[in-house]
Amino acid sequence: MNSQESEDYKVVIIGAGNGGLVAAARLALAGIKVLLIEQHNLPGGFASSFVRGRFEFETSLHELADFGSVSNPGGIRVLFNKLGVDAEFLEVPEAYRIITKDLDVTMPFGIENFLNEIEKQVPGCRESVENFFKIAQEISNAFAYIGKSKGNPDQTILIKEHSNFLKTASYSTLEVEEALGIPKKAQDILNAYWAYLGLPMNRINFTLFAAMVNTYIKRGAYIPKYRSTEFTLALDKRIRELGGEIMYNTRVEKILVEKGRVVGVETSNGDKINTNYVISNSSQTLVYNNLIHPKSEVPEIAYKEVNARIHGLSALVVYLGLNASAEELGINEYSYFIMEDMDTANLYDQWKELRVPKGQATVCLNVAIPDCSPPGTSIIYITTLFKPEVWKDVKPEDYVDIKNRIADGLITDFENALGISIRDYIEEIEVATPETFARYTRTYNGIVYGYEPESWDSLIPRLMMMGEHNYIKGLEFAGGFGRRCHGYSSALKDGEIAALLVLNKLKVKVRVRSD
Repeated sequence: MNSQESEDYKVVIIGAGNGGLVAAARLALAGIKVLLIEQHNLPGGFASSFVRGRFEFETSLHELADFGSVSNPGGIRVLFNKLGVDAEFLEVPEAYRIITKDLDVTMPFGIENFLNEIEKQVPGCRESVENFFKIAQEISNAFAYIGKSKGNPDQTILIKEHSNFLKTASYSTLEVEEALGIPKKAQDILNAYWAYLGLPMNRINFTLFAAMVNTYIKRGAYIPKYRSTEFTLALDKRIRELGGEIMYNTRVEKILVEKGRVVGVETSNGDKINTNYVISNSSQTLVYNNLIHPKSEVPEIAYKEVNARIHGLSALVVYLGLNASAEELGINEYSYFIMEDMDTANLYDQWKELRVPKGQATVCLNVAIPDCSPPGTSIIYITTLFKPEVWKDVKPEDYVDIKNRIADGLITDFENALGISIRDYIEEIEVATPETFARYTRTYNGIVYGYEPESWDSLIPRLMMMGEHNYIKGLEFAGGFGRRCHGYSSALKDGEIAALLVLNKLKVKVRVRSD
């Protein structure tokens, strides 16, 4: 297509991240003529991989929730099966090992196994933690009902059958755990996943946190055998097989709007593409501030909404290719949460300063995928978080020294926590910062999470109000800034929601093609 040509599409999707890819595949599956436009030369966004020397590193995924086994499939496995996505996933062996100055505990998957272990670590806590999981399951059941109701649940049914879902919806996790009488040490063990949401326990919405923990512990966690690139390329392939089109190395510069309705997009190649429906895998902040054309078409309420929301966190990741095996190094678990303590409010505040945070989430890929690197080697990646504005005053001449200093501190903390040494075995090292993520994905300030999911802006309000926040006709959003909040599984599911909303507006009967 050259700048003199234009072709109509029923739907144009901006961005081939997790949400955009699933939205495109779901629409193509329904027979919709769809065009996916991506600025990079590969799909995935953060869901990708890169190679340094002998090692192929996973860019950002630690573990995928709600995938499940063949015999007990989770929502993501069901979604991929529905879309016809062909990718191999392997099960993570344990839930996590949490290490603080007062704790060193490895927790298993499986509700009963988890309860047995936490009771062993904190005698007398079992009943209170079991009640946590009972409420978490009720929340999961309520979400399943809301999904079946297509966003229009019967309040009477919610009150009658899912009362605890409603009772806990506006409370923080800390408030509910204390009301349940969960002892502090048991809370510290139970709350290890908190960094996946990027808010301290006194601010993480209980509904969101409980649903996440229940999903992980009940169904386990999985990772793609050949990194996230495997399933994002599989989605690319499936979109094309279903008749969808993908345009790489191309940015959408403008979403064209007339009289409050989408009429097309304009790309960096000079193409003007006619469409009445756009799904953006980019944030509402970016779209309303930069993409809508003319700007006069952005309603004031849209600006008010995005200005009220809090942008989430960015990350610093240390990717290590080691010329020794995990066994040789004494690394026996896949997932490590290493914190100075579980004062999560204090740890969150540390992410507002340009220093080595005393909290990290670290993965050794070989424990789940033994052959992910050559024999006698291993892959580790250490992740910590930062408020993105912390990096805004870093001078170019200081940048490398600062990121290397932080990386060095994180490596030291990992070695000290496990009582091992890995420095002498580093063959490849790469350090990614918020600047890296901003450059790679063009995300605002390098944010890797979406909007912070406090109770007023968490899962339930977003799902219940998803039909009320469409300020421009024909414009939808998908991905980590969307209704399901951030995280791989959430972004993938949100892509399907966006597609189904558009199909409903197109009055297309949802169907599954036989091919």
